[in-house]
Amino acid sequence: VQLQASGGGLVQAGDSLRLSCAASGHTSSSNYFAWFRQAPGKEREFVAAVRWRGSPTYHAVSVRGRFFISRNNAKDTVYLQMNSLKPEDTAIYYCAADKGSLSYDYADHHGYDYWGQGTQVTVSS
Repeated sequence: VQLQASGGGLVQAGDSLRLSCAASGHTSSSNYFAWFRQAPGKEREFVAAVRWRGSPTYHAVSVRGRFFISRNNAKDTVYLQMNSLKPEDTAIYYCAADKGSLSYDYADHHGYDYWGQGTQVTVSS
C-alpha cells in the first residue's frame, strides 16, 4: 500500500483545512487508516482513525469535536477535516495504514505498516 498525503498549509487560528490521503495497492487488506501528527521535539501523536470496512471512527481527545476523519472507499482516499484550528495543532501530519493485523490498538503508531510522506500544517495565532 502506498499513501500520498496532501492538503496542508499555513492558516490562522480558527480556520479550517482538509487533509487527504490517497491510497494505492491492496487497501482491502487493511483494517485501519489513521492520521498521526508530530510537532518538533515531540513524540508522534495519534489524531484519528477509521476502519476501512464498517463505520467506527476514533478521535483523540485533543481534537474531538474539531477534527473529523472520513473515508471514500471508491476513491481509496481518507480525509481529515480540521476545524477551529489552534496554534498547538501545528505539526507534520502523517497518514498510515496497517496490513490487517490491528484490532483495538489503533492509536499506537507502532502498529501501522504503511506511512505517507507527511504534510505540514502550520497554524498562526
